[in-house]
Parts: sequence; structure tokens; C-alpha cells
Amino acid sequence: MIISIEIQVLDKIKNLKKGTLFFVESFLSIANAKAVNKALERLVEKESIIRVATGIYTRPKQSKLFGNITPTVEEIATAIAKRDKARIVPTGSYALNALGLSTQVPLKTVYLTDGAARKINLGKRTILFKKTTPKNLSAKGLISKLVIQALKSIGKGNINPEEERKILELLRKENPEYLRHDILLAPEWIRIIMRKTLQNE
Repeated sequence: MIISIEIQVLDKIKNLKKGTLFFVESFLSIANAKAVNKALERLVEKESIIRVATGIYTRPKQSKLFGNITPTVEEIATAIAKRDKARIVPTGSYALNALGLSTQVPLKTVYLTDGAARKINLGKRTILFKKTTPKNLSAKGLISKLVIQALKSIGKGNINPEEERKILELLRKENPEYLRHDILLAPEWIRIIMRKTLQNE
């Protein structure tokens, strides 16, 4: 008996951890893109999986209180970057929020990337990937790369003493080797702020 493409796709999905994001490309070992896409659409109709955005799917985690738990913006962006073998860095309001410098959750999250520029619609929210230079993606530290983007969002001369205190406190948790490397990638006015962390060593 020939096992249908839909069953093969679903079997593979069931072997994935709940909450994992997947794409048509994830199943090209089973069939061609057109056939896989049709199988995924049927599985969405049967509510075996959900469509997160065009071409992006998941078998969601379940919560007794909230039902299906949809992936976060960060999880979606990371999955796309992994698929495309691209680097990404969050910018603006999202970087500020990630560092705890803002409680605002942006409806549009912007990532710099060396992959394809694109826009992903997630209902009322969007993810925008903007093409950038390699230098903007070369930071090694998870904290320091966010700090650089957050400070760019705040703008030169606009940082207040409390924001600076929080930033320096966060940078002290960064790997010193990564921090020294990443400081050299920042504009001079940002370097001056970041160097204060090293002065206290």
C-alpha cells in the first residue's frame, strides 16, 4: 500500500517537538513543493497543525488555560533565519524591550539580516527583515549586540542617566572578550558609553 503524502508529512511532524516551526522545505524529502503544500493545507483544515503565517506552520503547544500557544516573534524570526542560513539582529523597540528598557511591545518587529529582505504578516503584527552590511551583524555578544541596536534607537544625546545605568549593568554580564570585540563595531558615541563597563574592571 502506498502511504499518502499527507500521512508521511504528519508522521514527520509528530516526531517533532510541539511548538517547532516548519516550512514546505522541511518535507521535500517526501514529495515536491506543490504536493507538500497541499498536504499541509489539508492538515490545517483538519486542525492537526496551524498556519502561523504564509508558508510557516507549527503543531502548537497546548495550555489548559489558554489553548494553543503560538510561537513568539523571536522564535519565528530565528526559525526563518535558520532555514535561510542567515544572520539576524533585532532593532529598535524590540531591542529596547528585550533589554528591559521599554515595556512597549512593537507591532512591527524589525530585524537586520544578510538574508533576503522580506515582510512576514502575523495577523496584526509583522516581522520585517531589512538587508544590511556584514558589519552590523558581526557582534558576538548576545547582550552587546542588543545594546548597540537599542542605543541607536534611543539616539545620540537622548539617553537618560537611568537608561545608561541599566545598560552598563547589563553589559557587565557580557563576556568581556565579546564586549571588547563588539565595542569596535559601534559608532563612536556608543563606544564611549560601552567602554565605561571596561573602565570599572
